[in-house]
Amino acid sequence: MEQVEGFREEPLKLDWMDRQGEWGMHATTSKQGLTLADIQIGSYGDAPDFSDNMTGRPRGAGVRNNSYRIGGYSVRSKSEIWLDNASFLYEEALQRQWSSATDVPWHTIEPLPDDIEEAECELATFLTEVEFVAGDVPARWISQTTPDYFEPRNVLLAQVMDESRHMDVFRKRALANGGGLMQATGGTAGVVGSIDLARDFTEMSSRLHISGEGAVLTIFRMGELMAYNEAEKAIYRLCAQDEARHVAFGVMHMRYMAETAPERREEIECYLDEAERQILAGSQNPAGAQTASSEALAILLGGGKDQYDEGFRKLMAIRKRQVQEYIKRVKSAGFGERFENGRSNLLGMIQASAA
Repeated sequence: MEQVEGFREEPLKLDWMDRQGEWGMHATTSKQGLTLADIQIGSYGDAPDFSDNMTGRPRGAGVRNNSYRIGGYSVRSKSEIWLDNASFLYEEALQRQWSSATDVPWHTIEPLPDDIEEAECELATFLTEVEFVAGDVPARWISQTTPDYFEPRNVLLAQVMDESRHMDVFRKRALANGGGLMQATGGTAGVVGSIDLARDFTEMSSRLHISGEGAVLTIFRMGELMAYNEAEKAIYRLCAQDEARHVAFGVMHMRYMAETAPERREEIECYLDEAERQILAGSQNPAGAQTASSEALAILLGGGKDQYDEGFRKLMAIRKRQVQEYIKRVKSAGFGERFENGRSNLLGMIQASAA
């Protein structure tokens, strides 16, 4: 080889070719393609119970001597962030991505009465606020999680993308039909404050995924009742499929935490106590503590300001359903005994409302 002037030829080292990881892996493609679950083979699929990886090293890669830290990872305990179906949720998020520009039939929106359009724009303003929080808060935990737990990290990264799309689709709805954004509701202030005060990931997830996003999911699932065109129906349907994944993340993580770190059960029960106090406070006098977003919902559900009472009745049915679905999530997560031993008052509230 010709010597380049000014450069000294060095002998090949090829020390990187030392087989430091498990060799001979052959991942098999499934019906869904080559998924994360398909490559969880051999030692590469084993996430450690505790990680000392502070260098950004991919799980299973050989250690590079003298590596310096690239992250201040505070989440290094598997039980603090893990869930058994993270790979599935991530693949589903990839396969079910949609575009707010092309997958919503915006051409189906026609002029609406002013009170209906104003209510729609107020709700869109509120949901834009909500989805900003739902993307902003988990994003803060991604960079704090060791790369050894990349599966739940990937799900959270997908959630941030989902919530970004939700923010823009509700903003688009507010501006698509002669209306515009209304006054900021401030309805997320208390929720944001409690989530931002979370001292670890599990505390944050119990407040965001189990309680907060679960309540929003119920609204999205009931979107057919308050949609006035095919565009709005599509928005609620598409957002609901995303939101269901986010809620599933929280349920499955809480279940894993309960099974692998039973010493933290009482701590999680306290988080649920706090969430349920907020639910009960909002249900004790709903007529006297109406917010802009709930009034907008009642107008949309009733068909106008003149039908507010009918809309309010439907809204109370949705509130009841939110509580029922919350109870199902908590039971699925492994904390159903709180509804049987008297710790929670939610079942009593449901029974009283049915009487």
